Amino acid sequence: MDQKQEKIAIGADHAGYALKEKIKRHFSERGYVFRDFGTHTDKSTDYPDHIHPLARAVDEGEHAVGVILCGSGNGASITANKHRGVRAALCWEPEIARLARAHNDANIIALPARFIEDGPALEAVELFLRTPFEGGRHQERVRKISLTGG
Repeated sequence: MDQKQEKIAIGADHAGYALKEKIKRHFSERGYVFRDFGTHTDKSTDYPDHIHPLARAVDEGEHAVGVILCGSGNGASITANKHRGVRAALCWEPEIARLARAHNDANIIALPARFIEDGPALEAVELFLRTPFEGGRHQERVRKISLTGG
């Protein structure tokens, strides 16, 4: 997936703010463009205030992919996955990010800012952005994710 031509949605709470800024700086230097849903400071904030608008934008097709961060990555991921067309994957190492794209067609990567070092975080985002969905045997599984109960 070549995201250099369209904006990548990115958002975080205060715990993810510093890493969010490093990700933006690193990938902007490589030609990627971001739409930043905040936060824009390290002052305490509630992650749903930033993650819901980002996930809505991905769900509605304004952005193909997103990067979200909070302390553990769980709150941001749970929030994003409330949106029907979102498949947010909590990724704490690069190989999980690659598999989230290749096997699950994840469209948002959630990073645990307090539990991942900068290098692995940048590598995870790189793999997430570069890895295409494999389709094939995974296509039906991904389709089933969208089904509601019963």
